[in-house]
Amino acid sequence: MQKFDLSVVIPLLNEEESLPELHAWISRVALEQNLRIETIFVDDGSSDRSWEVIEDISGKDENVKALRFRRNHGKSAALQVGFGVASGEVVITMDADLQDSPDEIPDLRKMIVEDGYDMVSGWKKKRFDPLSKTIPTKLFNWATRKISGIHLHDFNCGLKAYRLEVVKSIDVYGELHRYIPFLARNAGYTKIGEKVVQHRARKYGTTKFGLERFINGFLDLVTLAFVSKFSRRPMHFFGGLGTLMFFFGFFSALLIGVGKLYALSQGVKAILVTDNPWFYIALTSMILGTQLFLAGFIAEMILRNTSRRTEYSVGERINC
Repeated sequence: MQKFDLSVVIPLLNEEESLPELHAWISRVALEQNLRIETIFVDDGSSDRSWEVIEDISGKDENVKALRFRRNHGKSAALQVGFGVASGEVVITMDADLQDSPDEIPDLRKMIVEDGYDMVSGWKKKRFDPLSKTIPTKLFNWATRKISGIHLHDFNCGLKAYRLEVVKSIDVYGELHRYIPFLARNAGYTKIGEKVVQHRARKYGTTKFGLERFINGFLDLVTLAFVSKFSRRPMHFFGGLGTLMFFFGFFSALLIGVGKLYALSQGVKAILVTDNPWFYIALTSMILGTQLFLAGFIAEMILRNTSRRTEYSVGERINC
């Protein structure tokens, strides 16, 4: 089997105009740098002629691999299956819309091979996007830095480079492609670098992303922060919180009972325990505490008996 220096994974959706130019550009870089590059196109259920264009390209270049989803699964799914077939020493991801420059490939590879980074993320310092996109992006990156503790300027940049073992060790699903540095760090790959890369204005078509991606991205970030901390020990979170709530409710109910008995011993008329609103708050706390404790216990049992790897429906393949 042919050994490649690089695997370039390209997720795409309705990018028929840009694909020939992008492939020619990558081929030129490979020739100039004397690099053996395999190009992996992942068609995320395109409705235009993207797959026909890829078939034409693959007929002329045996180093092109391609997969086509039966329906749209999203960028994370496309990256996941692309990582699955990648075999190069270094794996580089880029978008198919020509906004990422293949001329960045040699320097990104050098940072992995020679400088020893596990992963390098591109930073589009100068962007050609409207304010409606750049302002939310800045807020998103700020929040991600604060929550993840990883000091990158542009988490969502599609142009990234990885050691092969990194992409084989992470599971990218949902909308988690934005947080691959977070996933890599959680998998034990801590040497994560950053490189300023060129951002080009879109040449063909229109953007496939709307404002909802930032809302979904924030929710995914909160989920990832929680999962990264407690996925291996859910009892620590649910059991700890449940125990606190149960004892709060128990001692609250105990104080209500003791107060009632003390009032009776002093001959003071006191309201019924069941007429005291605090009694119901205490009872609810004990019930919720017990449920949270059981949720943590059940999560621990499930974790010990299951493993997760997402599968996607691939309709067609080329050379893979």
